[in-house]
Amino acid sequence: MQQRHAWITIICACSFTGGLAQDAHFTQFYSAPTYLSPAFAGMATQTRFAFQVRDQWPAIPGAFISSNFAVDHYFSNLNSGVGVIASYDQAGSGALRYTSMALQYAYEIRLKRKVFLRPAMQFAYANNAVDFSRLVFGDQLARGNDLGTYDSFERRSVGYSDMGAGLLFFTPQLWVGMAMHHLNEPNQSLMFSESRLPRKFSMHGGYRFKLPSAVIKSRATSLVAAFNYRSQAAYDQLDVGAYIEREPISAGLWYRGLPVKAYQPGYANNDAVAVVMGFRVKEWRFGYSYDITVSKLALNSGGSHELTMVYELFDKRRKKSMARRRVVPCAKF
Repeated sequence: MQQRHAWITIICACSFTGGLAQDAHFTQFYSAPTYLSPAFAGMATQTRFAFQVRDQWPAIPGAFISSNFAVDHYFSNLNSGVGVIASYDQAGSGALRYTSMALQYAYEIRLKRKVFLRPAMQFAYANNAVDFSRLVFGDQLARGNDLGTYDSFERRSVGYSDMGAGLLFFTPQLWVGMAMHHLNEPNQSLMFSESRLPRKFSMHGGYRFKLPSAVIKSRATSLVAAFNYRSQAAYDQLDVGAYIEREPISAGLWYRGLPVKAYQPGYANNDAVAVVMGFRVKEWRFGYSYDITVSKLALNSGGSHELTMVYELFDKRRKKSMARRRVVPCAKF
């Protein structure tokens, strides 16, 4: 009977989390541009490698660890960008895991001088897995010291194909785009039933302001303002902020939430205020951000830490010729 009750609990929990599942997010979302949208594939002058890792709410047991690794390249003779992206997410002390590998393609259309449009597609294969041996159920705790796992609970996983699309418009100062992930709404159920992954819509953009300098030939200083709105199932959220960029150092402030929309009375959609900083060393860019939780979890979450590394491999002569043709204003970290 206890085992039956445990199975019922698992089925209900998996069905609930499956129905309300949402993708991992990154505070430094422009350090993970191809995760944001496949339309960013090949936006660098040649080849770019990017890595992000996020530790969300470390003070809460079984919190979320998300990581992302991406490589993308621009083929100027084909006006095309190609990217490969691998994502990994774990929750509940590693009991629930998500892994995805995606191939991305973006075609760059030159509308007029330094004005571009990029439609893009993404094809991915993903895997969801749960390890029941890492879970402890209520009736196990009720038996005191008997915390053994149920022998009949095996590790389960499900694999599925996933599709996405994106569109990006940019000029030397402005960019705006949108993306739709999980177009085919794949079945991600771990319990031999149906639990469709909801489509995720995002809209993002920003503007780069060049700030005047009193010193001739001094390092350029820019103010970059940007936003990222995303919606998945019944939930949506907005990231908005700005930072100052003066090579080789950058620093900024971001807000995440949508306070005008409360899902329950007394629970405003306020998530976090994030402090972001970064620096550049030759072809390397490093970023760190700390999310200060402003929701009702503030006293118990421990905030969120995020580290990013980006490496751009390019030929300097090619970089100069490409810069004259296409200037990408997007945030650098």
